[in-house]
Amino acid sequence: MVTASRGDGMRRANLALVLRTVHREGPRSRAALTEATGLNRSTIADLVGELVGDGLVVERAPDPVGRVGRPSPTVSPDPRVVAIGVNPEVDALDIGAFALDGTAVARERLPQTGLLTPERTAELVGERLAAWADGPLRGRRTVGVGVAVPGPVRAADGLVRTAPHLEWTDAAIGTLVTEATGLPARVGNDAALGALAEYLFGAARGAHDVVYLNGGASGIGGAVIVGGTPLGGAGGYAGEFGQNRPGIVDAADRRAADGVLEDEVSRARLLAALHLDAVDDSVLAEALASTDDPGAHAETARQRRILATALANAANVLNPAVIVLGGFLATLAALDLDGLDAAVRAQTMPACAEDLRLRVAALGENRLLVGAAEAVFEAELFPTP
Repeated sequence: MVTASRGDGMRRANLALVLRTVHREGPRSRAALTEATGLNRSTIADLVGELVGDGLVVERAPDPVGRVGRPSPTVSPDPRVVAIGVNPEVDALDIGAFALDGTAVARERLPQTGLLTPERTAELVGERLAAWADGPLRGRRTVGVGVAVPGPVRAADGLVRTAPHLEWTDAAIGTLVTEATGLPARVGNDAALGALAEYLFGAARGAHDVVYLNGGASGIGGAVIVGGTPLGGAGGYAGEFGQNRPGIVDAADRRAADGVLEDEVSRARLLAALHLDAVDDSVLAEALASTDDPGAHAETARQRRILATALANAANVLNPAVIVLGGFLATLAALDLDGLDAAVRAQTMPACAEDLRLRVAALGENRLLVGAAEAVFEAELFPTP
């Protein structure tokens, strides 16, 4: 983590500011860092020197072509520093390693025939990291493990209150992962971490007010960012759009009596309509795009109608600049993004629809893992003094 040799809080904050800037915005010259941070040149030089010594950034000479005068060295995140992202789901465990410079170092999907327990999840993470130690993680420094869980997570201590589809209740998955790996662990709701990733690096980059809905095998989760700050709620559980009662105009569209949104807009229902078993999102997307089955077309149209109303309700209540859809919701939207956008706008107050943009997640299958890794970087490398 960032440790100031002089030990004062202001210096730690400035070290974190410089490191966060090059991590999230990309390599910068010392001169550009001076401008971006508001710190003076000598302070930047001192801070960069300490970060180099800590193995967190590297400096290289800039390309001299076309330059006049003495060039400023370029400061980049050290790609040898990595964080692990983990996402346990009902059908698989996804795990990946992501470097501080944004590079995806390794990724695996481990299909499961039975539900993962917290203990088995931690065990698998430990096994994969041990296997990667002589492979993609050789010569790298792993700073922690982030776990993106499909269920409410208590903000105070990372306790998974409930992950109903995994049948987890009050699960201390972070403690188990630390015991299995010897690394610090951070735990968060999968949609909240996906929203963070898309806000920092993906489809919502540059926006300050964002609604994110994630569709996975366990259902639909969501997250909200207001004024650049994630909306956590009193216990950290805000954003559970999947548990809302959907507005269904045509009673013939209802499939679950008194069901919630994730009962009606459902990955499992899409797979059933396509006569598929458990597959990943890329296979699902290909199947939906290529099918000529009238039943599958009817099911996608039904789910898109209900989803449009849910998104319009979110737009009317929260007035976001961007709504981002991830997972199978992105697949549903991408079939006809303009058509879904029009259906949402038709049910949204004109004032709230003016600047609204509807987008699919740009980080694809890595969105949750990137968010989980980012939670580790934030906690371990950019700590609040």
